[in-house]
Amino acid sequence: MLGLMMAEPLRVATIIEHAAKWHGDTEVVSRLPEGGIHRYTYADANRRSKQLAQALLKLGIENGDRVGTLAWNTHRHFELYYGVAGIGAVCHTINPRLFPEQLVFIINHAEDRLLFFDLTFLPLVERLAPVCPTVEKWVLMAGPTHLPKDSALPGLCSYEDLLGAETSDYAWPTFDENTACSLCYTSGTTDQPKGVLYSHRSTVLHAFSISLPDALNCSAADVVMPVVPMFHVNAWGLPYAAPLNGAKLVLPGAGMDSASLFELFETEKVTFSAGVPTIWLALLQFMREGQRRFGTLRRTVVGGASCPPALMKAFEEELGVTIMHAWGMTETSPLGTAGHLKAHHAGLNPADSLAIRTKQGRVVFGVDMKIVGDDGQGLPHDGVAFGDLLVRGPWVVRDYFRSHTPGELTADGWFRTGDVATIDPDGYMHITDRSKDVIKSGGEWISSIDLENLAIAHPAVAEAAVIGVPSAKWSERPLLIVVRRPGMEVSGEELLAFFRGKVAKFCEPDAVAFVEKLPHTATGKLLKTQLRKEFAGYSVA
Repeated sequence: MLGLMMAEPLRVATIIEHAAKWHGDTEVVSRLPEGGIHRYTYADANRRSKQLAQALLKLGIENGDRVGTLAWNTHRHFELYYGVAGIGAVCHTINPRLFPEQLVFIINHAEDRLLFFDLTFLPLVERLAPVCPTVEKWVLMAGPTHLPKDSALPGLCSYEDLLGAETSDYAWPTFDENTACSLCYTSGTTDQPKGVLYSHRSTVLHAFSISLPDALNCSAADVVMPVVPMFHVNAWGLPYAAPLNGAKLVLPGAGMDSASLFELFETEKVTFSAGVPTIWLALLQFMREGQRRFGTLRRTVVGGASCPPALMKAFEEELGVTIMHAWGMTETSPLGTAGHLKAHHAGLNPADSLAIRTKQGRVVFGVDMKIVGDDGQGLPHDGVAFGDLLVRGPWVVRDYFRSHTPGELTADGWFRTGDVATIDPDGYMHITDRSKDVIKSGGEWISSIDLENLAIAHPAVAEAAVIGVPSAKWSERPLLIVVRRPGMEVSGEELLAFFRGKVAKFCEPDAVAFVEKLPHTATGKLLKTQLRKEFAGYSVA
C-alpha cells in the first residue's frame, strides 16, 4: 500500500521561490569584485534568477547542459545557482585556484557550453578561452561599462545586459527530482580532478539536514556569511540552507583578507559563518593585533581540514565565538558530521568538553558511517580502534561524472572516503589521518594530524605539517615542518621538547625543518604530496 501524500518533486528552485514568498524582504548583501556593496532581497533574487533562466533558454541551453562559473561569493553567483539549475541545466562551479592545466581539463571534461566569470578572472579567462573549444559564449558577471574594449573572447557580453533583455514573468518548470543540478570537481591532489554530479533531490535533502539544530542550526534569526567559497562544494550548502530558512545572507566577494571580512562581520551584524582553518588562524592574528572584538558573531563552523584545538580555545576564550568542528568532502555534498555535544556532556570540565569537540563530530541525519580494517570487516566504536572510514547516504556520490575508472564504492554500496578514523561509543568520529598520510613506524600508526594540531599550540608556530620520512630502523618516522610566526624565534630542539609528555614516546617527531611557507591545495588543505617531493632525500637516524 502506498501513502496518499502529494508527490511534489524536490527541486532547487522551490527553495528560492519559498524564500521570495515567505522571506521576501530579507536581505542578500554582497561585496562586488568591481567594487562597492550590493543589497537586495530574496524576492529580488528570485525575479533576477527567472530573468537569467529565460536568457539561458534563449541561448539554447537545454536540460543537462553544463554552464560553468569562475566567480566569488556574490549575488550574481547566487542567481546562477538557481537560474541554471531551475531550468534543468547543470551549474558547474569551477575553482579558480586550481592550476591552469587543471582548469582546462575540468572545463573540457565537463563540456561547458557557457562560462560566467567575475571581473577579477578576466586575464585568466583570456588564457583559457583558446584551449576550451566547447565554450560557446563567455559572460562577464558585471555591467556593460566593465566590458573590455578589446577582447578575443568569443561572444563576450555582460551579465546585466543578458538579464536586462528579459522579464521575470516565468514559472519554474517541474521535472524529476533526480535530475542533475550542479557539478563540482575534486581538488585532484593525487590524480586528475574528478567530477561530483549532485541532483536536485540530494541538494534539497542536504539543505534540510544541515539546517537541523545538531548540524549547522541555521534559522531566520541568523545572519549567515559563508567565507567558504561558492566555487567549492556549493559553499558547504549555505546558499541553499540560508534562503530555505529565511536567514539574511552576506557574501564577501573577493575580499577574503581579515580586514575585509571583519568589516562585513560588523557592519552586517553577522551571527554565523563558515570557513577553513587558515581563514580563522589569520583572522585570530588580526583580532589580537588590533585588540578587536566581534559585536554579533557568536559561532562558526570549521571544516576542510582539522581545526587545531588551540584555535578553538582562543576563539572562545578571547573572542567569545564558538567554533564547531565539522567534516565532509566534495563527494558528500559536503556535510557528513557536526561536533555538537550531547545532554550528558553538560557537566564536563572545559578540557574534557574541548577534547570531544575537537573530534569531527556525529553524523547528521541522512548519513551513515563505519570504520573497517584492512580485511574490510567492521571495527568497534570504542574510540580506540581506527580504520578506513566508509560512508553512505542520499547525498553521497555513487560514481564520478564521466569516469573511466572504477568508482570508490565497496561491493555493498559504501563510499571509501580515504580517511582513517575512530568512532567512540557516543558516535563521535575523529579523523586520525588521510590513509595516504598516516605514518607507519615500526608496526605502529602515527597520526600526522594529531602532531600538527599540537605543534600549532606552540606560540611561535604559525603553521605546521607532519610527513613520514624514511628510517632504516623504523621504516618511517615523523618529520615536523614548521612556519614560524612573524618576529618570533624557536629552535628545533625547543619544539621537540614541546611534544614530550603530550604524546606517546613513539609518536614524537624525530626532527624539525623550518620553511618560509607551506604548500596548499586550491581548497586550503596542506599539499603533502609536494612536501614529500621537497623532502624526498630526507631521512632520520
